Formats: sequence, structure tokens, C-alpha cells
Amino acid sequence: MHCGVGQFTRLLQEAIEKIDPGATTSVTLTQTDGTAAEVWRAVGSADSVVCNLPIVAWKRVLARPLLALAIARLRRRKTVLVQHEWAGLNWMRRISYIPALWLADTIVMFSPLVRRELADDPLVRRMIGKCVLAPLPPNIAAPAGIEDSRLRHRLIAARGDGRLIVGHFGSLYPGKQPNALLEIGAALKERGLKPLIVYVGSFIRGVDNIEEKFDARVRELGLKGDVIVSGFVASDHEVFGLLCEIDAFCYPLDEGLTARRSSVLACVQSGRPLIVTGPALPEEFDHHPRFRELIDRGAILMVPRGSNSADYADRIVSALKRPRVHNLPFDFDGWWSDVANAIRAQL
Repeated sequence: MHCGVGQFTRLLQEAIEKIDPGATTSVTLTQTDGTAAEVWRAVGSADSVVCNLPIVAWKRVLARPLLALAIARLRRRKTVLVQHEWAGLNWMRRISYIPALWLADTIVMFSPLVRRELADDPLVRRMIGKCVLAPLPPNIAAPAGIEDSRLRHRLIAARGDGRLIVGHFGSLYPGKQPNALLEIGAALKERGLKPLIVYVGSFIRGVDNIEEKFDARVRELGLKGDVIVSGFVASDHEVFGLLCEIDAFCYPLDEGLTARRSSVLACVQSGRPLIVTGPALPEEFDHHPRFRELIDRGAILMVPRGSNSADYADRIVSALKRPRVHNLPFDFDGWWSDVANAIRAQL
């Protein structure tokens, strides 16, 4: 399955190479690639080792990243762990990542809220002194053109029929509360607005039975025929072909918006309004001026924490009545230079 953290890792290496050509090399760790001997040799040729977690295939390949970190410590190399989330992970995944936190010299995070989650966890709170913040960039950039698809034609036809298309982009898992958007869709339907809720992404397989619970909630709310889940979309051109047919994006999040939500940054590049729950911490974006600028100019619209489905529906309707925010050029390379420099500073 496609892994967003894996994509981040590849793009991070490319960004560092643009700044400092020849500075990095990668080691592929799968069930068959990256033997202990290969990792030993690779670590021996490096000054620092950078590892990104969490990974989708954690139950199959977790031992190899931990082995790489352990070898790095044994060979006295600097170890940098990029930990993208914490409390939103299943408890079994958190426990499996604890050795990585212990082995790391530095832990890079993208959100003050995630850093606080680590500080509040009695098993790992002593690791908080290792943590530094870095600005997260989007994983995908809006391409010059788009790729057509059957689903795109379906969305065009729906808009022609007067349907209100509300979108959500990215992998579907409990931390993103995909069922909460269904409640908002039901509220819009009660108002006669003919919503079509479109999830551009796929469910992450796990122990949470999220897909079964999602389907059950669709039936309970009477939204059969009003919800589309695209499944995995491989091409950025096809992704933006879909995103550009959506009227507004909506992310009702229990934790509120955080600076680690790269899926939000992808949606903003479409030029459509994005409605999201406000952040839990007032300092959430202090380390990330590019993200803060998107909020300040109205590309991202906040809904107060504790709001109900009707409040989100109101915000969607009002956002669509506003003149569209001028879509300034999105400096994708600049976003990646920021995070590459922040992580290079830890090496």
C-alpha cells in the first residue's frame, strides 16, 4: 500500500540533495531488502542516519528500521528520528515505536500538539528533551495539467445536476474522523442541498474495522448514493483532476488542525475553500510561517472546536458565497527547502 511517510522520505532526500548534492544515500528496508550486513555497511559509510515513522507496513518491516537505528547507535552515528504522529496511532503501534524513540539522538516533529502528546505519555515523556520542530511541506504539488478519469466525469455530471460536492483528501483512518464528515453531509442533505461527499483516498487496513464502521454509518444516516470513496489514486495529475471538481473541502478533526496535515496543504493548492476545526494550541503554527500565511489570507477557514455538524454546514455554505481567494503561486520547492534545512541542521 502507498505510504505517505514513505513518499515524504523520498522527497526529503531529493530536497537535501538539491541543497547539498551527494550528501545522502538511501537504504531500502522491506521484508527482503536491507539485510543486517547491508545496513551495517550503509551505516558505516554515513555520518548520520535518518528514519521516518510511522510506516503503513509496520507489522511486516518494523524490525529493520529499529535494526538500522540500533546499528547506528552501536557505530556511534548521529540518529535522527522523524516521528510524524503519536497519540493518533493505535496503542500497539505506539508501543512498537518506543525503541526507536529511545535509540534516537534527535526526534523531529511537525506539530506542537504531537510534541505535547509525547510529553503526556508516561512511557515516553522523558524523550521530550530530544524533540525539535520542523515545518512540514505538502507531499504532492499541483501539476501543470490534469489527467482525466471516470470518477472526474462522474463529479462533473453531479455538479451539472446541481449537487454540492464536499471533499476530503488523503488516507482514511480513525485519526481523521471520516465518519464526522458523514454527519455534516447529513446536515447538508436536510437543508435540501443535495450533497455528494467525496473521499479522494483509501482506507488504511488495521485493527479498527474503520471501513466496516464507515459503511454502517453511511447506511444509518441514509446517505447511500451520496458518498464516494475513490480508493488509491496513483497519479498526481489524476488526483488534482478530482480535487479541482470539488466545491469545498472539510476536515472536522477532534484534535483540530495541526501543522502536520499535509493533506490539507494538497487541497489548498486546488484553490477551493477548505473548512477545518481550529487548532487545539494557539502556538500550533508559530514554527511554520508558510502554513500560517495560508490561514491568514483565508485559504483555510476555521470552525471553533466543539462545533456541531450544523455549524460546519453553515461554514461550508458561507464559504461558497464568498469571492474565491486569489490563488497565489504555491512555492512547492520553497516548502521543501525549509524542511530540508531544518533536518540538515540536526545532522
